[in-house]
Amino acid sequence: MTQKTLQNVQEYYGKVLESNEDLKTSACCPSSAPPEHIKQLLQNVHESIQSKFYGCGSPIPSALKGCRVLDLGCGTGRDAYILSQLVGETGSVVGIDMTNEQLSVARQHVGWHMDKFGYKKPNVEFIQGYIEDLQQAGIEDNSIDLVVSNCVINLSPDKEAVFSEIIRVLKSGGELFFSDVFSGRRIPEHLRKDKILYGECLAGAMYKEDFRRLMTRLGIPDVRVLEKRLLELEDPALQKKAGMIDFYSMTLRAFKVPLEDICEDFGHVAYYNGSIVEEPHRFILDDHHEFKTGMPVPVCGNTANMLSKSRFNSHFKITGDFTTHYGAFDCSPAGSTVVDETGTGCC
Repeated sequence: MTQKTLQNVQEYYGKVLESNEDLKTSACCPSSAPPEHIKQLLQNVHESIQSKFYGCGSPIPSALKGCRVLDLGCGTGRDAYILSQLVGETGSVVGIDMTNEQLSVARQHVGWHMDKFGYKKPNVEFIQGYIEDLQQAGIEDNSIDLVVSNCVINLSPDKEAVFSEIIRVLKSGGELFFSDVFSGRRIPEHLRKDKILYGECLAGAMYKEDFRRLMTRLGIPDVRVLEKRLLELEDPALQKKAGMIDFYSMTLRAFKVPLEDICEDFGHVAYYNGSIVEEPHRFILDDHHEFKTGMPVPVCGNTANMLSKSRFNSHFKITGDFTTHYGAFDCSPAGSTVVDETGTGCC
C-alpha cells in the first residue's frame, strides 16, 4: 500500500487540485489568521504560491534568526518563503516535497523572492524527495535547528519513518514544530484506502494516542500542544463515510532535549527576559505555559530543559537544578483535562 498511497497523494496534489479552492473539507485550511508579524511577511510572498497553499495551521515559531530550517512537504513554498525572511541571510531553509508540479512553482519564484527580501544570494533550496527518507535528500545527522511541516505528515504511509528521520536530522536542542490532522480513534482500513479522504488529510490522520506512543518510543515522551480544533466534515459524501470519527487540526511542538514521560518537580523557576522580537511582552510555549516578561514561573524539569537547552536559552533565566526531586509536577491548567486527552508529559 505504501507506494500506491504515495502515488495517489502525488496525483491528488499535482493534478487533481488546481488551488486551495478545490478542497472538499477545511482540514487543509487554517482555522484562524496567522500572527500579525506573519501576516506582514506573507505580503511579500507571491500570490500564485499563496493560491496553492494547503496547510492547516501556521507552524512558524519565533526566535529563528540564523537558524537552519527544514520544511517537510513544502509544496509551492509559502511557509518556506516566510521562514526565509525570519532566518535572514545568515540562516537557510530547505524545502522537501515529492510532487514535481508543486516544486516547479516554488523554484520558479526563488529569484523574485530574494529580490523582494533584498538578499544578495538565495537562502532557500527546494529538493524533490520523500519525507520518509531525508538521508536520500542529503539531510545529514544533527544538522537542522528546526523542522516544520504544515498538514503533510498525515499523508505519509510510514509515519514512524518520518518521525525517526526528523529526530535523526535535528541537532541536540532542535525543535519540531508542526500542524497536522489527528483523530480520536483509529481509522478503519477501508477508509484509509479512500483516495479522496486520504488526499483531504483525513484518512491518514494518526490516532492521537498512537502518536503519543510512537513519540515516546522514539525518545520524545513530552510533546506540547499549542492549538487544537475539531474539524467539521461539511461535504455530505465525506460526512456519510467518516462522520463517526472525530478529527482534530492541531499545532504541536517537540524538542530534542532530555525528557521524562511525566512532569517532575525539581524546583525550577523560569524568567522570560522579553528579548524575542516577535514576543516582547510574553512568550507562549504551549497552550498552558505563558511567560510574561520578568515574571517568575515555576516549571517542571521537562519545561526547564526545553527552555534552557534549546535556541531559547539566551531569552530565559532558569533557576534551580536537578539535585532535589519534589515529586510529580502539576503542569496542567486549573480545570483542564488536557493531560487525559493527550497523555504526554505537560500537555
